[in-house]
Amino acid sequence: MESFFGYIGAFCIGLVLGLTGGGGSILTVPVLVYLLGIQPVTATAYSLFIVGTTSSFGAFRNYFKGLVAVKTAVLFAIPSFIAVFLTRRFLVPAIPETIISTSGFTLSKDTFLMALFAVIMFFAAMAMLRKKAATCDTESNSGSINYRYLIPQVFLIGILIGMVGAGGGFLIIPTLVFFARLPMKKAVGTSLLIIAINSLIGFTGDLENLNVDWNFLLTFTLLSVFGIFAGIFLNKYINETQLKKGFGWFVLIMAVYILLKEFLHM
Repeated sequence: MESFFGYIGAFCIGLVLGLTGGGGSILTVPVLVYLLGIQPVTATAYSLFIVGTTSSFGAFRNYFKGLVAVKTAVLFAIPSFIAVFLTRRFLVPAIPETIISTSGFTLSKDTFLMALFAVIMFFAAMAMLRKKAATCDTESNSGSINYRYLIPQVFLIGILIGMVGAGGGFLIIPTLVFFARLPMKKAVGTSLLIIAINSLIGFTGDLENLNVDWNFLLTFTLLSVFGIFAGIFLNKYINETQLKKGFGWFVLIMAVYILLKEFLHM
């Protein structure tokens, strides 16, 4: 039964990606870990492939709808995918299996990664719910961005994405809205292209460290791709204010769930 709901979750991952441009990765890791019993480090790697492939289809569709700012996406993607690849290739394998061990408390690598995942989600949700989204309709204002400040920030986002194996939409979208001044729906479409680049290149950093079950991974990804087309179709019926608020609350709920799930069962 859990496997059945796990594959239903695969469709929902794509659906959320199509609706919000992010959040699919927030579903992917919990579905793989809690419903399908996949070990967290492997789940974070699989998540990169699933979300990256699914996002590629979404980015392609949104490009022809005029909802992808390609120049902005490339400027964001270069520092972040470098950081994601280096993190998956070198940093994650270097984390010890037991990080802290005392007589009354043990913090494992798996719990640490899931907790980090949830904490990042929590702060991203707070940012989305508190700040007012920019309302500009073009990319003309993006020339005033201080890229010397922004590039290190995007590199740091890449490290965090690599650590938790998320596509990073819940981090990228606020950055696109508040710093690149994209309207919410264009930020959604642009984030899909950035997520695709980050995730697929980041996944290559795992190939030497994991034995990939390609039959499972491709089946799961195909279901997610079907979901993103459904999400993109439904997206046009949702206004930007509802989309922003719904995205923020969804991220917040998932963050709390993961923290409770990890620490109540230690």
